[in-house]
Amino acid sequence: MRFDIVMLYYFLVGRFMSFIRFENVSKSYAQGAIILDDISFDIDQGEFVTIIGASGVGKSTLLRLIYAEQKASSGRVLFGDKDISLIKKKLLPFYRRNFGTVFQDSKLLENKTIYENVAYALEVQGKGNAQIEEEVPKILEIVGLSHQYDKYPHQVSGGEAQRASLARAVIHRPRVLVADEPTGNLDPDATWNIMQLLLKINEFGTTVILATHDTQTVDHINRRVMVIQEGRLVSDKAQSKYAG
Repeated sequence: MRFDIVMLYYFLVGRFMSFIRFENVSKSYAQGAIILDDISFDIDQGEFVTIIGASGVGKSTLLRLIYAEQKASSGRVLFGDKDISLIKKKLLPFYRRNFGTVFQDSKLLENKTIYENVAYALEVQGKGNAQIEEEVPKILEIVGLSHQYDKYPHQVSGGEAQRASLARAVIHRPRVLVADEPTGNLDPDATWNIMQLLLKINEFGTTVILATHDTQTVDHINRRVMVIQEGRLVSDKAQSKYAG
């Protein structure tokens, strides 16, 4: 069977485990700037991993390599036992269905309500109205937004908008949730609410990979911490306290 057909089969029937491996991965750009330098690690299915580092050290680039928005300059990034650099362009959408993504900016569609924003994630995958009407209220209840379903993004708080973004990211039950500075614009209370939701999502079995510079919050959740400095992985501990 041809490789691309095999890959499509795995993506469609869900046979991949949420196992991510970096093997001596580096990323640089044409100007010669090295963003990531010879990084190796494994993330097992169901883990909650936090990537710590100052702005510009390569955290976001590392995440983009995981969900194949960018390619490594050298080394290998594997999902399950498959080198994702070998995925053909036409199959990348199937690969990316394994992931939910959340960013510092909630990236909600301003012309859609909270309900419609979350429902849209199912609509683009071709789900029917019956499934959407069943699933969206459930996830909005989990993230505490049942009372805000008919509001537009500009009518809710930053924390509520980010909770809606989380709901949209996980409604299709991804194997991995990638969160890139999801609390960067939030106050301490809203930050802690988001962190509790990430922990809950992880308890449901979803692998969570969080990039942040908020070391205080990382200490409170007490999960595995990887530290990136100047593009290199300088520490990888099973649980914090963070030591910068």
